[in-house]
Amino acid sequence: MFNLLPFLLSLLFSSRTGLAAFATIFWIWVLVDCLTKEPSEGNDKVAWILFILFVPLVGALIYFFVRRPERVKVVGH
Repeated sequence: MFNLLPFLLSLLFSSRTGLAAFATIFWIWVLVDCLTKEPSEGNDKVAWILFILFVPLVGALIYFFVRRPERVKVVGH
């Protein structure tokens, strides 16, 4: 039987449009995560939001791999 999920994933990641859509969805998800779950103490939240907004994909990747794991350890979500 033909498995549809690998086909759809390969189609999504093989096209530039699919990759751009994935990057945009990831960027929006990281921005919403930062807005809703980052503690409001100090200027860290504002700095991360500005960084994610002005350096879109790179900022989102750095937030996701550097700040988010640290926040999950400290805050718990």
